[in-house]
Amino acid sequence: MLNLPENKKIILFDGVCNLCNASVQFIIKHDKKDIFRFVALQSELGQEIIKHIGVDIQNVDCIILYEPGVAYYYKSEAALEIAKNLGGIYYFASLFKIIPSALRDKLYDYVAKNRYRWYGKRESCMLPTPELKAKFL
Repeated sequence: MLNLPENKKIILFDGVCNLCNASVQFIIKHDKKDIFRFVALQSELGQEIIKHIGVDIQNVDCIILYEPGVAYYYKSEAALEIAKNLGGIYYFASLFKIIPSALRDKLYDYVAKNRYRWYGKRESCMLPTPELKAKFL
């Protein structure tokens, strides 16, 4: 069984993607209620979580939001759930749920497919600063 923090939502992200790392920094900055913890998809724990929840390996190039014991979301659904949980003005992003998920995911997949070309790629996963270390698993 996975040893994950209680009452935290886990965001699995591409640790070498500059866009993904910028998104993680944005979420950390706006996570006023300390809801989220972060795990790189490439990490051992990231791979264990993917296996545990049974996500199709073909979908792991996307962001995954995992609520242990509750549910998991990926692609556009994960992004909208994260925005909703950030609260404030970001909560209104959940209005995009009126757009069919197939259409939202098509746009998500287009960005995901081109993220390295548009935003670049790191040689290795980001190392959090000592202040942010508690946010990463």
